[in-house]
Amino acid sequence: MPLNANNPSRQSWINVPENNDFPIQNIPFGVFLTRDDIITIGTRIGDTAIDLGALHQLGYFKGIDLTDDIFLQDSLNDFIADGRKTWRLVRNRISDIFLKGNHELQNNNVHCDKILFKMDEIEMQLPVDVGDYTDFYASKEHATNVGSLFRDPENALLPNWLHIPIGYHGRSSSIIPSGTPVHRPVGQTKPTEEGGKPGFGPSKALDFELEMAFITTDANDLGKRVKLEEAEDYIFGLVQFNDWSARDIQAWEYVPLGPFLGKSFASTISAWIVTLDALEPFRTDGPVQNPAPLTYLSQGGNMNFDIKLEVGIQPEGGEETVLAKSNFKYMYWSMAQQLTHHTLNGCNVRSGDMMGSGTISGPTKDSYGSMLELTWRGANPLTLKDGSERKFINDGDNVKMRAYCEKDGLRIGFGNCDGKVLPAVE
Repeated sequence: MPLNANNPSRQSWINVPENNDFPIQNIPFGVFLTRDDIITIGTRIGDTAIDLGALHQLGYFKGIDLTDDIFLQDSLNDFIADGRKTWRLVRNRISDIFLKGNHELQNNNVHCDKILFKMDEIEMQLPVDVGDYTDFYASKEHATNVGSLFRDPENALLPNWLHIPIGYHGRSSSIIPSGTPVHRPVGQTKPTEEGGKPGFGPSKALDFELEMAFITTDANDLGKRVKLEEAEDYIFGLVQFNDWSARDIQAWEYVPLGPFLGKSFASTISAWIVTLDALEPFRTDGPVQNPAPLTYLSQGGNMNFDIKLEVGIQPEGGEETVLAKSNFKYMYWSMAQQLTHHTLNGCNVRSGDMMGSGTISGPTKDSYGSMLELTWRGANPLTLKDGSERKFINDGDNVKMRAYCEKDGLRIGFGNCDGKVLPAVE
């Protein structure tokens, strides 16, 4: 099925400001609360939100096999479960409806009033009901940096890292949409002397992790696995992801079973899911994999995506300082490889499951994806524009992340992925 919506020459009759993340070639999907307190599934062009529930009820999706209530829900899970054919049909139809020169809706003021909203008239919600969440550890530069900080720099990568996409199962209940404040977590920390009592209190090493995450559809029955060449058929789209981390709490608790309270207090995602189809023009090769993976993980080229990433801190009442710029193309293990490995043992993947990339760090110091790396565990504090220093994140800091693709004058982005840190609740 052709991806008509991707045509770079298309323009919308809805105004799209310059350098906006949401041209007509994007057509992301999300969930929002309207000015009438109605929750609906929607999309966005420029700074205009589009109520897909109303669009469907008014007959604009005729000819596409959709249930009457497919967009009248508080999550995208059922729509995602309909599969790629439906996603493409709907996205192409939306592109046609809002294409410059198509006046069917544009000239119907009554319908426009029911369908179109300014962004300040709506409240974005979590786009999916995340049943299960897995976080990978798939950036070689990040894994090498962390291994150097906590182990022998000469043997920073553990023997398994170059052979399998490392991951762990996280906590889905604390995944929150952009703009939701995050309270500093409280927990135990490592004793200051051997044999001493652990410390207790608010984390003193609160960190961000610059990540992306992909959302799946129903992929396999329990006991069966997904082949690499089919894996992308089960990936609906991506969100930007800040997987907050309390480094001091995690350092005390993670042996022998891995992250727990140091990670599960909050994970922030951007509110719009950008489809894999919309990102198709931005495919690129990933890093050379050496040694070559086992056969079931062996892939061809162009399995990564050129998505520019950046993260900054805006102190309360102050100006944002951009701390790092990275890129999703640095991922050593691709999304297809991650999903394939995830199902290798027969683990079943369902609609609305989320899989994080792990921190995405680049090859230079200004492309590291966490404060842990940027300050080298606090040894090299960063100076913000207001002159204040940061080893980790302070109360009142708003951590702001951005992700977007750019090519031949076309920009496809993800919108905000922001979270302000509030004091601990004691």
